[in-house]
Amino acid sequence: MARIGRRLAFDYGDVRIGVAICDPDGILSTPLTVLSTKDPNLLKLVQGLIEEYEPVKFYIGLPVHLSGKESESTNKARKFGELLAATFDVPFSYIDERLSTISASKSLAEAGVNAKDAKSKIDAMAAVHILEQGIRSEESR
Repeated sequence: MARIGRRLAFDYGDVRIGVAICDPDGILSTPLTVLSTKDPNLLKLVQGLIEEYEPVKFYIGLPVHLSGKESESTNKARKFGELLAATFDVPFSYIDERLSTISASKSLAEAGVNAKDAKSKIDAMAAVHILEQGIRSEESR
């Protein structure tokens, strides 16, 4: 059974990091924010999220090719995960994020969000998909 408590998911990208959060029971996942990868205060911003939401776990999207082969983006996401692990005392898991951005785009389109507005929301929505997948994997254990 999954531990009670909020979880944060990160969709790491070269420019932006989408962030999503769930309720303490892991039922409702929602987009939270988008952080800039290049922000010199990135770790302080993550610290602020930890202090505000007190997550019991992080999920970090791991971008792999459809074939399962890893890429430079995979390495960057792993380095981000290692940085979070070295900085914060929050357990984390990597989640295969194949198709999360496509799923996020589809969800936003179905919700009537136009392409221009979707661009600013897609990373956080992709994090929602990562979070939901992480919660499902917890429940299946």
